[in-house]
Amino acid sequence: MAGQTITMSQLKQIIRLRDNGTSLVTIARAIKISRNTVKKYLRLIEAKGLHHQELLKMDDEALEALLQDPDPQDETRLQNLYDLFPHFDKELSRTGVTRWVLWGEYRIKHPDGYSYSQFCDHFKKWKKNTFGTLHIEQEPGDKLFIDFTGKKLFITDYLTGEMAEVEVFVSVLGFSQLTYVEAVASQRKEDLLYVTERALHYFGGVPRALVPDNLKSAVYKADKYEAEINSSFLDFANHYGTAVLPARSYKPRDKALVEKAVNIVYSRVFAPIRDEVFYSLASLNKRIRELLEEYNRQSFQQQPCSRRQLFEEQEKHLLLPLPADLYEIKSFRQVTVMKNGHVQLLEDKHYYSVPYRFIGRKVKLIYSRSQVSVYYNHERIAYHLRSKIRFRYTTAKEHLSSTHQFVSEWNPDKFIGWAAAIAPVVRDYVIQVLSNAAYPEQAYRSCVGILSQEKKAGRQRLIRAVERATHYGAFNYSTIMKILQAGLDKIDLSDELETQRLPQHQNIRGAEHYK
Repeated sequence: MAGQTITMSQLKQIIRLRDNGTSLVTIARAIKISRNTVKKYLRLIEAKGLHHQELLKMDDEALEALLQDPDPQDETRLQNLYDLFPHFDKELSRTGVTRWVLWGEYRIKHPDGYSYSQFCDHFKKWKKNTFGTLHIEQEPGDKLFIDFTGKKLFITDYLTGEMAEVEVFVSVLGFSQLTYVEAVASQRKEDLLYVTERALHYFGGVPRALVPDNLKSAVYKADKYEAEINSSFLDFANHYGTAVLPARSYKPRDKALVEKAVNIVYSRVFAPIRDEVFYSLASLNKRIRELLEEYNRQSFQQQPCSRRQLFEEQEKHLLLPLPADLYEIKSFRQVTVMKNGHVQLLEDKHYYSVPYRFIGRKVKLIYSRSQVSVYYNHERIAYHLRSKIRFRYTTAKEHLSSTHQFVSEWNPDKFIGWAAAIAPVVRDYVIQVLSNAAYPEQAYRSCVGILSQEKKAGRQRLIRAVERATHYGAFNYSTIMKILQAGLDKIDLSDELETQRLPQHQNIRGAEHYK
């Protein structure tokens, strides 16, 4: 698409914010892109007739592929309609002019134009875009404000007495002002996502938007490292089905609630524990939770109910449901499929299979703590549970070619069972072949060569060759082949033994002599 491009995580945020009634200007400011770019993507979705909820359920690669090649004709048709709306809006103020009348005139000039219902829907959206404003008043289930306190608490080393600083996370629901507080090691991306997730599970649901107070680990900056952090926070929000709406700089109303909550935390948490000593983060958070519950259950000064009561009665049921799985930070890597049909995850030195037809192709690995996905041209071609066993292979049988599938199934039981189906003596012979090898894998090809003679030479010849080789005490593929090639299997073994038997003589010592 021409113009500024965005990530699919940003696009999902645009959709969520728009569904929440947020204006284009506010969306552009929140996502850190231009207003025209926001309009372009929303119009592209409209032109393609795509449903918002279906788009939000798609993974990023599939969504990018879907929107990669827009239909210029659809975009042009939609743009032409929007260009007419300012004139239509003025005409509606004239006597007798209705949307039905205007739509009729529109269809006369544009026979391939939109239907009446689509015409009205687009007109309604245009009006909303043109005259909409951001509502500052708090609604139930709408926003969760997020911040860290400026001051820090401390953990004391039990042995040395050394004190280490810890960060204090604060989040507050806009409507009920129910508050969540937890101490974490840092403000890094991993800790921010962890504690935000803990807050959502504390509330038992998800608000329609997260409002971080310009945290470095959540808000986009013109720096490659910060951009990556922002991408993870957006991905986190998409996992939980919510939007990110950062508080505006120099706009006190956007962050008044959380800043008020921070001040309350100072008086309700920091002050009561100022003389207490904590030797672990867990013990500190246990004490914070006790004070937090007491605060949330205390009545407002000017209302007869508490934050907890207001939340339970008017807000909890309006929160979005929590997803079944916890969020995992995703990482990305471009790799080439090796000749054996596997790709390597460098961090673990572990190998994962992909369909053999992609051998030699460059693919994208998207992996988290527990899973690994492989994409080619925006399509997922493989999925595996992550393993951290170094220099080992995780292989899906269906990814292998027919030859590789056969080889991947080689094991002692396979060959013993195959031999037993021919004859007991063949089974015993194969067991000896496997036993004589330093490693069973060394004997697999010998077993294949021996047992394949059932089809090449015939079952009975193979059985007789095995009997003769057993008599010789030679347990290998080459002996079987020499017997078959020389036709020794056709000579009765008992007759040969008789002709080779030595005559009895008093000067000949028996076998007992050598014991």
